[in-house]
Amino acid sequence: MSAPAPHIPVLLDEVIAGLAPGPGEIHVDGTFGAGGYTRALLGAGAKVIAFDRDPDAIAEGQALVAESGGRLELVADVFSELGAALAERGIDAVDGVTFDVGVSSMQLDRADRGFSFQADGPLDMRMGQSGMSAADFVNGADEEEIADVLFHLGEERQSRRVARFIVAARPITRTSQLAAVVRRALGYREHDKKDPATRTFQAIRIHVNRELGELEDGLAAAEQALAPGGRLAVVSFHSLEDRIVKRFLKERSGTPAGSRHLPEVAVRTPSFEAVAKPIRAGEAELARNPRSRSATLRVARRTAASPWATKGHAS
Repeated sequence: MSAPAPHIPVLLDEVIAGLAPGPGEIHVDGTFGAGGYTRALLGAGAKVIAFDRDPDAIAEGQALVAESGGRLELVADVFSELGAALAERGIDAVDGVTFDVGVSSMQLDRADRGFSFQADGPLDMRMGQSGMSAADFVNGADEEEIADVLFHLGEERQSRRVARFIVAARPITRTSQLAAVVRRALGYREHDKKDPATRTFQAIRIHVNRELGELEDGLAAAEQALAPGGRLAVVSFHSLEDRIVKRFLKERSGTPAGSRHLPEVAVRTPSFEAVAKPIRAGEAELARNPRSRSATLRVARRTAASPWATKGHAS
């Protein structure tokens, strides 16, 4: 698999080392994107079932499908549905699952997708290119709902002020318009280290794509799908994502601390065991791939225990 991927996958060497793929194994790449992880898995001799909700990623990945000699199948769906997709293909269990969560570089770099305020584009942000857009949300939701989304998903401390400015400026249809409204609400000078619109864009994107609920459901689906000894590798990019992954693996690798004020909880057999401490990018990767600065990789190995629960439906 010699053709280069168009974007640099974050923590590629560390992810592949954590998954330890081998010839004949079956791996799930839950976030295909530009195919960086999938290409490396194929290079190790594995068969890959790769998921992406973005039609552009599926279309652009067909060349790699052709190159793979029948060892790659692309599935146009969210990764939380991996269990159903595997069942349809008669696959009972897999040897590895990897998720690189959040928005992809390709989505950010294309102004017409509306994910970034670095270049003007339609206020869209839909990873799957269907359903509610960011413009639908900011122009249709009431002020309180917008404020709640900005506070909980963007950790924006002045969420109510920003929401008030957004409602007053409607209709908002372009990324440049939304960024300008947020800057007016919070104050912005060109030499500021971080654009104040960053938190608002993050929050709306996460809400429109149901990213945190999808991650929770995807982790539960991976628990169901992994064979004993199979490995899970998750790369997250901000604290909201990493908190979910950390909590999931902590619970599944042992019994959470109880309280004498609460009823006793039956001890469950751990369904995962940690493979390594959380991994972050080194200086060499940071130099060639600045996006890796906020990335955290967590890797765990599936035990022989039964899954703790079926896939949830977090929102």
